[in-house]
Amino acid sequence: MGEIDEGLERAERTRPIPQSTVARMRFLLKGAKGSTKQLAADLGVSQRIVQRWLKGQGTPKPAAAKAIETKVRAAWQPRVRARVRRDAEKNGFTLHMQASFGYSAAAGSTDDPRRRPIMQKMPGEVAQCLYAARDAGASQAEQEKILAEALGEHYFRQGGRARGLDVELNDIAWMDLEL
Repeated sequence: MGEIDEGLERAERTRPIPQSTVARMRFLLKGAKGSTKQLAADLGVSQRIVQRWLKGQGTPKPAAAKAIETKVRAAWQPRVRARVRRDAEKNGFTLHMQASFGYSAAAGSTDDPRRRPIMQKMPGEVAQCLYAARDAGASQAEQEKILAEALGEHYFRQGGRARGLDVELNDIAWMDLEL
């Protein structure tokens, strides 16, 4: 999971996702209507293994741990996530980040690539594009391209300045989305 996906997920949560295996298993068990057999089938493990994890005995193998994490993230606070997404797509969001940008512009320009801290209000259309890309399973590089194009338009070329400047997002040091 890339920085952009993580930023969207952080913005969507009001409570932290359970971290321990036992807490995650209990959460998933509620979704399976209390059936350890159903949960085991969903995770591709035996019912006995699920029962042990619920008791805190043993830890899941990496593939099972990844499946557990994916299922918990997908099911965590669905109404809150839907509301936040709807609001972001309607009203936009504020992007806080520090990243390195590369540029291609006319000769003699002063747009040298360097790490910049940026705080920029982005419109709802950008949120729509980012969510659509995430839903379609876009890679981190594809999402960075969407974000770079949006930053080029709304930050670097804002108000008619830096026309013809192509922006490339090279490295994200940190990022946070305020939805």
